[in-house]
Amino acid sequence: MSDATTRRMIIAPSLLDANFARLGAETLRASRTGAPWLHLDIMDGHFVPDLSFGPALVRALRPLNRMIFDVHLMCARPDILLEPLAKAGSDRMTIHVELGVQVEPLIWKIRSLGQEVGLAINPPTSMTTLEPHLERVDSVLIMTVNPGCGGQEFITECLTKVQQAAAWREKLGLKYRIAVDGGIHFGTAASCAAAGADTFISGTGLFGHKNLTAAARKMRKAVEGEDRKAEG
Repeated sequence: MSDATTRRMIIAPSLLDANFARLGAETLRASRTGAPWLHLDIMDGHFVPDLSFGPALVRALRPLNRMIFDVHLMCARPDILLEPLAKAGSDRMTIHVELGVQVEPLIWKIRSLGQEVGLAINPPTSMTTLEPHLERVDSVLIMTVNPGCGGQEFITECLTKVQQAAAWREKLGLKYRIAVDGGIHFGTAASCAAAGADTFISGTGLFGHKNLTAAARKMRKAVEGEDRKAEG
């Protein structure tokens, strides 16, 4: 059963699908939505096939707003980026459970830098890989597309992973957030909220709208069930 009515819902615009020719202006546009987080995907061309941006851009954008910079490291060697990202102005860092034996030392290092810790999982990866780490993270990020590029279709089967993360959270009495990322628009966000998610990372689903503030407001209503209440 979802606790969507009691948990604070977070909408996080993902800069990967912003206009790269106007990233400063797009960051300001995101800040005006009232969304608390800005999601930044760091891609290295190895862990995923694409390249995005790094600490230099985080440093350049940091003075433009007070949003929480939620940095997602889709990198084979995130360890070399942790300190530069922290110094550049990140607030929380998410690494991937697929890194295996690197995960525990990375969690420790991120904590030592004063950052919150997220742990992401890709669609093909078994949820059992997450279970040993749940007590040491602030959020679990369920990838609902195969990571690497924006605009992909939501993988419906990933909803069972959201449900499993929510069931573990309740069973263990933990407080980690459950985030979803990939193909998140108004409809899929509502489905994820019903499954137990409380944090919704959306690129095309938000930046694809001319009025980003209105889109963020509509997504918040969708995940809080306001649209469904109105229809009822």
